[in-house]
Amino acid sequence: MANAEEFRQETRAWLEENCPASMRRPIKSDKDQCWGGRNWVFESDDQRLWLERMAERGWTAPQWPVEYGGGGLSREKAKILQQEMARITARRPLESFGIDMLGPALFKFASEEQKQRFIPPIIRGEIRWCQGYSEPNAGSDLASLQTRAEDKGDHYLVNGSKVWTSYADKSDWIFCLVRTDFEAPKHKGISFLLFDMVSPGVSTNPIKLISGNSPFCETVFENVEVPKENLVGEVDQGWDIAKYLLTHEREMIGGFGLSRAGSKSLGQTAMQAVGAKHGRLGDDALRADITAFEIDEKAFALTVERVIDEAKAGQGTGAASSLLKLYGTELNKIRNELLMSIGGSGALAWGSGETTSRAQHWLRSKGNSIEGGTSEIQLNIIAKRILGLPG
Repeated sequence: MANAEEFRQETRAWLEENCPASMRRPIKSDKDQCWGGRNWVFESDDQRLWLERMAERGWTAPQWPVEYGGGGLSREKAKILQQEMARITARRPLESFGIDMLGPALFKFASEEQKQRFIPPIIRGEIRWCQGYSEPNAGSDLASLQTRAEDKGDHYLVNGSKVWTSYADKSDWIFCLVRTDFEAPKHKGISFLLFDMVSPGVSTNPIKLISGNSPFCETVFENVEVPKENLVGEVDQGWDIAKYLLTHEREMIGGFGLSRAGSKSLGQTAMQAVGAKHGRLGDDALRADITAFEIDEKAFALTVERVIDEAKAGQGTGAASSLLKLYGTELNKIRNELLMSIGGSGALAWGSGETTSRAQHWLRSKGNSIEGGTSEIQLNIIAKRILGLPG
């Protein structure tokens, strides 16, 4: 068993040999991010090769157990892997709601058969997942959802609709909250189902956003038959799974507050655009704003590290995920505001390049304070469960 320094040297050598040069550049477009799944078309042979090599080592999910195809790394070694990838500006080989949200819930609540069935393909990037939570009349008040799953003996018959379903039109499977007891109080009688998006009766309709993109969809279920073997956990007990999964979703969204590995800092971007004066950024006010942001970003990164370490020590993430989601959201919005300031009137250009997509990213960042639970909801959770304030 290699110690930390030996592992670092081995990992550094492996990454140098196996990470293609084109996978060491900053991500500039949606196609640069590999989502995997049965319908994914690789942008290049290098993108495919990078996913295959990392998945073979289990490093798409480095801390997941080896018996399911994960890397089996300790927290310390997973952090070393992350640091060494950042050192060469290596991209994450796979973007995945399966890894970031569903996987942890499966490990905690799924049967062994379900784990063996779904977790290895998630790690290999063979299934792309979407999340069926929000409905037209069940957003922040998620527990009021009305999508029905009627017990038909060997299967459930699902009817209803979801909204803001990210990438539903591109996904293979959905993890979905449904109501199985129609008389129970709203937080009761909810179950957690998994089903294939090509099942008869499933349809999706992309929703065009102000940014010009359409990552969100309306998803409709009309007499969709879902085998009972796809029920995760106990029937009518899905709310516990939903809450647990939301903590991981909020951590993922909170991560938007941190700069991507290999991307230029705001200071570097501003120096190139605005120019220097006496070795410093020429615009004093902009320099002060960027400095304040980078201090906050560093403090946030340290907070993320602390919360993760506490979670690995058995304390769980819990309400701290709301803190990460709230502050990461605000940081991402501030970053995009500053990028617009750096670009000036040129940042209003509309396109797909690094500078011509700034307005789109700025507009998209506004949605961060809504998705995964609104900022107002997160503030309520923080007030009650972290600060202990009265209701």
